Amino acid sequence: MEDEPPSRKAEEGSLSKRSQRQQERQGKLPRRRKEVKRSLRRPDCPEHLLGGSVHWLPEHPGSEASASVEDTAERHFLHGPYPATHFGPKACVLPNPTSVMHIQDPASQRLTWSKPPLNVLVIRKIRDETLLEPFKELCRFLVEEKHLMVYVEKKVVDDGSLMRDDSFSAFRNQLCTFREGFDDISDCIDLIICLGGDGTLLYASSLFQGSVPPVMAFHLGSLGFLTPFKFESFRTEVDKVFEGNAAIILRSRLKVKVVKGTFQRNEQLLSAQENGILPHNHINNEAGKITLQLQVLNEVVVDRGPSSYLSNVDLYLDGRLITSVQGDGVIVSTPTGSTAYAAAAGASMIHPNVPAIMVTPICPHSLSFRPIVVPAGVELMITLSPDARNTAWVSFDGRKRQEIQHGDSIKITTSCFPVPSICCHDLVYDWFDSLAQCLHWNVRKKTKSTCESEEPFHF
Repeated sequence: MEDEPPSRKAEEGSLSKRSQRQQERQGKLPRRRKEVKRSLRRPDCPEHLLGGSVHWLPEHPGSEASASVEDTAERHFLHGPYPATHFGPKACVLPNPTSVMHIQDPASQRLTWSKPPLNVLVIRKIRDETLLEPFKELCRFLVEEKHLMVYVEKKVVDDGSLMRDDSFSAFRNQLCTFREGFDDISDCIDLIICLGGDGTLLYASSLFQGSVPPVMAFHLGSLGFLTPFKFESFRTEVDKVFEGNAAIILRSRLKVKVVKGTFQRNEQLLSAQENGILPHNHINNEAGKITLQLQVLNEVVVDRGPSSYLSNVDLYLDGRLITSVQGDGVIVSTPTGSTAYAAAAGASMIHPNVPAIMVTPICPHSLSFRPIVVPAGVELMITLSPDARNTAWVSFDGRKRQEIQHGDSIKITTSCFPVPSICCHDLVYDWFDSLAQCLHWNVRKKTKSTCESEEPFHF
């Protein structure tokens, strides 16, 4: 028997599919749900997104790293399950090809090196004499044993105590120095090692306004919420990082723009603000000028400054007026910053892997103004209210403080350049350990159990 021609087979296949669809429309057959393959593997991230020679750990089938990642993925996901997009028999989400996005689960985020790291930036807390010996010990280890190029800030090596140290003077010439604001080192650093407290990590973030190399932070400061490593075992910990397969947490940052003279204060704008909608002609493109653009790791703080009056600022979300803040000010923070100033102002603490922006009022003159959490993709804008009696002041991670006047605006959204922070254990354990050790979260005396020998108390 001769085989049927391919054209006839294709025709019969199309007819069977067509009849199946007709039966599905008539309700005779249940619609077959499309099987969506969800790959746990993220395509290699471009090097400019993570800095240096670092990329996502590829999960090759059969490899030891792949097995560990897959085992972790089978146990749990830190991101929620992929939501169903069909609701009932006839409703579904409108397909949008531009919204397709691949997100690697945080539990499987591992770091590896496409090339061996060569250049290491060492950041030390200045004006702290107790850090001189750890600093010298780490630099000697990296240069003499690891044969790496070590970069340090010029004011660190010019410290009076180091200048008087004869043993360090001979070693000093082997270090590369730079000056903040004068020398650009963003394209040549493969790894950052911080010695100190949380301020050293914030300072490292400020040095890299684009891609940030991986950061390894040792706890040698005061609080140490963001510094999970103990310096006593620094040789072992550094070796593990250089070997690869280290767990990392991507700490999101805020992209902030300060624009001068763009907000027109006129009667048309005031009436439109009452309706909560920002008109399209509120921007004066000729007068508007971006005077500052920063990447912020913790928070943007707008406050009343030296004035004794309440601050009065308007908060917009994607061009729509949300509310006016009357109080001492407002904090716009990342999840990382939720455990800093925002926590002191009464906000909730958010895990750094939650994609969100937190808005927290500072001493609001209202009993109902609670902190809110908004999606990470929105754009917030803060301006002085038209009837504000005084100006406001803004700071970024506690730095670059400046005055905000009528007509100025502060635009804030989530940056695409996070800070890849290397974990000591894993991204969940490290965070809860910091909550317990640094902030003493939920610490109280235990309630004693009722002894069986005691008689129960009756009302």
